[in-house]
Order: sequence, then C-alpha cells, then structure tokens
Amino acid sequence: MQNIKIGFVTISDRASSGVYQDLGGPAMQEWIKQALNNNWQAVSKLIPDEQSVIEQTLIELVDHGCCLILTTGGTGPAKRDVTPEATIAVCDKLLDGFAEQMRAVSLKYVPTAILSRQVAGIRGTCLIINLPGKPSAIGECLEAVFPAVPYCIDLIEGPFLETNEAFVKAFRPKHAKQKADA
Repeated sequence: MQNIKIGFVTISDRASSGVYQDLGGPAMQEWIKQALNNNWQAVSKLIPDEQSVIEQTLIELVDHGCCLILTTGGTGPAKRDVTPEATIAVCDKLLDGFAEQMRAVSLKYVPTAILSRQVAGIRGTCLIINLPGKPSAIGECLEAVFPAVPYCIDLIEGPFLETNEAFVKAFRPKHAKQKADA
C-alpha cells in the first residue's frame, strides 16, 4: 500500500498571525477528501507571505514525501503576494496549462480573475498548484484542473491516485489505467 501525502499550504500574513481564521486550508482539504478514494495523509501549514518561508515550506513538504501540494493565497498583484515567485523558484518544470485553465474558469465568476498570478509546476515527484484564496474559488479551480492531476502524478512517478468519479473524474489514456492493477 502506498503512503500518499498531500501538502496544504495557506499563505496569509493575517491568518498566520491569528487576525482571522484560515478558511482556505480547510476548504482545500475538504475538496480533496471528496475527490480521492485513496487513503492519504494531510500535511498542513499556515505561513506568512514571505518568499523565503514559502520556498522553504514547499521544499520541506516535497522532502517529506508529498506527491501533491496545494497552496492558497498570495497570488494577486499586491506587493506582499509572492506565492508564484516562490513556487517558480523551487520548481524543476512549470505547467502553464493549470494556471491558464484556472484563470479561464475564474473569469466566468469574476472579472478580477485576470489579476491572478497562480502557477503550477513540478519539483521532483511532486505537483505544486497555487490556488486562489477564496474558498469558493478554490473549489471552482480544483474542479477545472483536477481531472489532469492523477495522470500528471503518474507521469512524474508519484503514487496512483484514484478519484471518486461521482465527484470528479480523472482522465488517463487507456494505456495508463493498468497501473492501478500493478
């Protein structure tokens, strides 16, 4: 049995200092609970908008064995928003299609989605995806991109993720589906 670890990182100066409650981290975890049939372990972090702290946290989560890291917060144009810069700094490869799809979906809801600077990329055998800070937008974006996540993790030699098809259906080419039986 594979030990599947998923990292959840909330990046917020105010939530990390206790000014307000973190809603993004729990929203990401709840979405993944509904999406995956696998047993998995959450590794959660609540950190400030500091590029070096974000970079170190992402590296630690990858080193800890996470196959997927979802971040929330810090992706806007404000001076303190540095999540994309930190993610780019630690990734071996960027996957622009994730950000393109998330912005396209978000534009259906709010015109300010064009201000989003979310990115996604790979570090080793881990996929890192920046999500918006608003819980409803987290769900909208995950719904849009998650069908590609399990196959992406297959391609980078991570664990085989099985989705709850009543909630979200993963797409894998026919030849890739045999891995579940291996």
